[in-house]
Amino acid sequence: MTRDAVRRYRTNLRIERDNAVLYARLAALARDKRLAQAYQRIAEGEITNARFWEARLRDAGFTVPEHTVGLRVRVLMGLARLFGTEFVMPSVVRVEHADHAPSPVDRVAHRDHFPMPERVSLPRRHGGGGGSTLRAAVLGANDGLVSNASLVMGMAGAAAGEAAVLLAGLAGLVAGACSMALGEWLSVNSSREFYQAQITERAERLAVAPEDARRRIVAIYRDRGFDADEAEHLAGHLTESPRATLDALVREDLGVDPEELGGSAWGAAISSFCLFAFGAAFPVVPYVFLEGRSAFFGSLAATALGLVLIGTATALFTGRGAGFSIARQFAITAAAVAITYTIGHLLGAAIGG
Repeated sequence: MTRDAVRRYRTNLRIERDNAVLYARLAALARDKRLAQAYQRIAEGEITNARFWEARLRDAGFTVPEHTVGLRVRVLMGLARLFGTEFVMPSVVRVEHADHAPSPVDRVAHRDHFPMPERVSLPRRHGGGGGSTLRAAVLGANDGLVSNASLVMGMAGAAAGEAAVLLAGLAGLVAGACSMALGEWLSVNSSREFYQAQITERAERLAVAPEDARRRIVAIYRDRGFDADEAEHLAGHLTESPRATLDALVREDLGVDPEELGGSAWGAAISSFCLFAFGAAFPVVPYVFLEGRSAFFGSLAATALGLVLIGTATALFTGRGAGFSIARQFAITAAAVAITYTIGHLLGAAIGG
């Protein structure tokens, strides 16, 4: 067995073990009984997968390493404990798909030696509560940090005084946060209006042709693996009331909870404002307490700290390593800051004579 193969097997083992711990913890935290059962079944499948990679290593004469839960999994478990399992599930799914894509050889070996665990589908839930909250929070803070760091460095490059840089930074913070909040408010309201129009259309169609809706629900259950009789029986119970039928169609066809329709526009606006302002504050705060070159270098240091925090948080939902995410944040922000600083310096020299 090659060294690359051993390293790949150990990586697969670590990922399966981490997933087993994470899903078991989500099962313990889930308030919904169906979700808890689904998470537990996934955890059991991950344990089966981990045992396969342990056997592969032993067969090759290598020691199976002890398991230490990774930092990313610890952070996700902490967030799930604080905000609920649905808050972190989009990030969990992204991490699992991005972090573990076995080679074709690995997949064939697994299939030949161990039966694949039963495919588990989590109960579908839609709305504004869980969704992509974590991702939106990180991106909002990142937008604030990069845009305001560029603005502050552009003013510093123009040789503006500390008061002018501070004023520009605060103006950029408030203006950017207000723009983000308004954009989010309009976006959520537009989505709600679209979904309301779609629901009205489906309600009218249901009133005219209820049998079409029943056939659609039967088809949904057939797609999920039920036989014809079971699908008919379940559809019969579900379509006993027009409201239940409409709710089911909306959830399946539009992917939203008809009671929420994408969440609160005001809640989205306020959270966007706060998150953008949080990121935008990093390059500005040093100018409140420091002067001259100390303020300039303090702003760079604070920006670097913000980039480390945001890069680490980004790794939670991209599946990339924290080091890669932080390096990418630094590269993008450094390019933006360098451009605005240079342009500010040139404009300052030209305007100032």
